[in-house]
Amino acid sequence: MNKRWAVREKPDNEDVIKLADALTIDTVLSTLLIHRGITNYEDARYFFRPEVRHLHDPFLMADMEKAVERIENAIMAGEKILVYGDYDVDGTTSVSLVYSFFRKLYDPIEYYIPDRYREGYGISTQGIDYAADNGFGLIIALDCGIKSVDKIAYANTKGVDFVICDHHLPGKELPEAIAVLDPKRSDCEYPYKELSGCGIGFKLIQAYAQKNDIPFQEVACYLDLVAISIACDIVHITGENRVLAYFGLQKLNNEPCIGVKILMEIAARATGNYTISDIVFTLGPRINAAGRIDDAKHAVELLIACHDQAAREKGMLINIKNTERKGHDLSITDEALSMIAGDEVMIGRKSTVVFNENWHKGVIGIVASRLTEKYYRPTVVLTRSNGHVTGSARSVLGYDLYEALCECKDLLIQFGGHKYAAGLTLHPENVDAFIERFEQVVSASITDEQLIQRITIDAELKLKQIEPKFFRILNQFAPFGPENMSPIFISRNVYVSGYAGLVGENHLKMTVMQEGSAGFDCIAFNQGVYLPEIKEGKPFDICYHIEENIWREKRSIQLNVKGVRCGEFFD
Repeated sequence: MNKRWAVREKPDNEDVIKLADALTIDTVLSTLLIHRGITNYEDARYFFRPEVRHLHDPFLMADMEKAVERIENAIMAGEKILVYGDYDVDGTTSVSLVYSFFRKLYDPIEYYIPDRYREGYGISTQGIDYAADNGFGLIIALDCGIKSVDKIAYANTKGVDFVICDHHLPGKELPEAIAVLDPKRSDCEYPYKELSGCGIGFKLIQAYAQKNDIPFQEVACYLDLVAISIACDIVHITGENRVLAYFGLQKLNNEPCIGVKILMEIAARATGNYTISDIVFTLGPRINAAGRIDDAKHAVELLIACHDQAAREKGMLINIKNTERKGHDLSITDEALSMIAGDEVMIGRKSTVVFNENWHKGVIGIVASRLTEKYYRPTVVLTRSNGHVTGSARSVLGYDLYEALCECKDLLIQFGGHKYAAGLTLHPENVDAFIERFEQVVSASITDEQLIQRITIDAELKLKQIEPKFFRILNQFAPFGPENMSPIFISRNVYVSGYAGLVGENHLKMTVMQEGSAGFDCIAFNQGVYLPEIKEGKPFDICYHIEENIWREKRSIQLNVKGVRCGEFFD
C-alpha cells in the first residue's frame, strides 16, 4: 500500500534557535518541543521534569465534593457499596483501583463487571437489580454511565444511589445520580479534560484521601493501574495524563502490584523497561482477553490479588484466554480478507462492511482494526449476538466514523463511540440496507487523501546528529502516546553499508550510513519488498523512529524504519 509522507511545517527559525539556546539542545529537539506547544524554559522544565505537585486538585472537578460525601456517609452508616465497571482494560483497572483502595478501609464492599454478551456495555438493568436484591445502597460506576439516563432513573426507583465516574462525552442530559464526575461536562471547570476512566477513579480516591488525611502514598500505590489504563484506552499523553503515566510507569517498572508483576512474568517480558507501547502490546491484550473470551472478573481478580499463588492462577488462566483470542482473531481475519478479495464490488468500495453470524463477538473489534490496516478505509465487522447483529467499527485518520453512523441511525437499534472507533447493534433484516447506506455516506463524505495512509514526519535529521546527548534528551520526551507520539524523522540519501537482508517473514534488516555518519542498524517491519532496490547501491530516503535495542543485555541505538522512499510521494 502506498503511503503519503507529510513533513510537518517547521516553526519560525528565530523561535527554534531561541529555545535551543535557552535549553542548550539541538535545534531539531527544540523544533519537536515547539510542535508540542513548548516555547520557553519554564514550559520545558514542566514537560521534562514531571512532579506529583503538577497533579490538579481533585475537588476542582464538578460534583467531587458530593461524591466524597456520599461515600463517607455510606461508610459511616455501614451501607453496602458496589464498585461497577466496564469489561475492557480501562474498566477493569478502574474497578481494581477503587475497590482495592476502599477495601483497605471498609469491609462491606464488592465489585461487579457486566457480562459482555448478556448485558453489553455500560450500566445494565441486571446490574442494578443485583445491587437492589443484595442490599447495596450505593454503586460507584467507573468508565461508564454518563449516558445512562434511563438506567439511573430505574436505579432511583429501586433505592440504589449512583456516583458516576466517566470520561466519555456526555449527552444532552446528565443522569440523575448523586454525583457525576466527568471533566467533559460542559459545566465542569476541571483543568484537564482527557483523563481515562481509571484516571477519574484515581481522582476520586485522591479526593477521599485528601479530605480524610490519608497519606498520598496510599493513593500513589495504584498508579501502575492508571498507567495501564492510559496506555490501553489510547487517551492523550499530555498534561495531567503525562504526569500520571510518568509516575505510573515508574511504579510498574520498579514495584508493580502483585497481579501486574505476575502477568509480566507470564508474558515473558518481566523487565524493568516497560514503555506505554509495551503495555499496549503485552499487558493490554491479556487483560482484555478475560472479557473478550470468558469473564472480565478474572482480570479484576488478578489485579486485586494479594498473594502470588492466587495471582499466578488467574494470570495463567488469562494467558490461556489470550491464546484463544489470538486463534479467533487470526481465523476471522483470514475469513474476512478472503471474503473481500473474492468480491470485486467490495474491493472497489470506499468502505468495508463484512458480516458472518458465526464470528466471535469478543474479537470483531480487533478484526476491524486489522482490516482497516489492510485496506485503509472505514470498516465495520458484524456478527450475530442475542438475536441481534452487533458490530465494531474503525476509521482512518481524519474521517469521523461516529458522524457517518449518525447518518445510518434509522437502521440501527443503538450505537456509540467516537470519531475513530464505535460499536453498533441492528436487526438482522437491516444488515443489507446498512451496508449500502454506510457505503453511500462514506463515499459522499470521505476525501481521496483520507483514503491514503499518511506518515507524518516531525523533522529532517542528519544521521550524524544522532549522538548520545541527542538520544538522551529525546528519551526524556517519553512517555510517548497520542498527542505526544514518538517523533518520526526523515533522513535523505542514505545507503546500505554492510548487511541488508530479510528476517522473519518479510522484515527488512539493514545497516545504513549517510555522508559523514557512522552506520546505524535498522529494522523495517513488513517492508521486505524494498530489498532488491536498496541493494542496488543507490541512495534512498528513510523515515523512522529512534529507539534503543536491547539484545543479550547489550544496548544500542536502532532506527525503526516506518517507510523507505523508492517512489512514494510527499504532501
